[in-house]
Amino acid sequence: MAVSVDQILRWKQTGQPTQPMAVLTAWDVMSAQIVDGAGADIVLVGDSLAMVALGYDTTLPLTLDDMLICAKAVRRGVKHALLVVDLPFLSYQTSGEDAIRTAGRMLKEAGAQAVKLEGGHSEVVETVRRLVQWGIPVMGHVGLTPQSVNQLGGFRKQGKTEAEADRILTEAQALERVGAFAIVLEHIPSDLARDITKALSIPTIGIGAGGYCDGQVLVTADVLGLSAWQPPFAKVYANLRQQAVAAAQQFCEEVRSGQYPA
Repeated sequence: MAVSVDQILRWKQTGQPTQPMAVLTAWDVMSAQIVDGAGADIVLVGDSLAMVALGYDTTLPLTLDDMLICAKAVRRGVKHALLVVDLPFLSYQTSGEDAIRTAGRMLKEAGAQAVKLEGGHSEVVETVRRLVQWGIPVMGHVGLTPQSVNQLGGFRKQGKTEAEADRILTEAQALERVGAFAIVLEHIPSDLARDITKALSIPTIGIGAGGYCDGQVLVTADVLGLSAWQPPFAKVYANLRQQAVAAAQQFCEEVRSGQYPA
């Protein structure tokens, strides 16, 4: 049975099932088939694909067309998990109408079941309210918000001061009030993530936020050891990059030696 937004909401509110949610990212049909087949509850087409798949240093250069192409490919590989798609930088910040149009295209053209927006200041909260009002499910994202990397001074941990922690908690509560069905908490102290998780009736999904969240998400390329660099909070479960290079080297050597084709 496919996972739905309603099921994700009931996950926390009813306490069933009791185990945390597992969330992984995908950027093409192959990665989608892998994580969906592995049993992920949510597959996120994250704008991290700008760095993982397209080679940019940040998520900022990713365009709406880039995201639509990747989201369509992922949709073709996902059969069970809930499919959530990030809205790329400046595809929703300029006006509420742009946000509705962008999110609508993700659902209509790419087959997404929900979209994710970064930030929790008043403008983002109002945008989330409007999207939900138009029947578009929204996942929030507070703490380290990569689309604000230049303003934040890099990919550094957020919420370390009392003022920052209060702001992030307030943002999360505001997103819940306007109808977000879940919130990603990225790279914040675990005690702050615990307090936010306790304060909300919607699920929290942590990434570098400790073990108190209702679910956990990692970038799949980091999990599989495909990335050249992983963030400090990522756990690498395999070293497929090394294996892939070795396999490709063996092929090249066998072609040059005449061993392949036999």
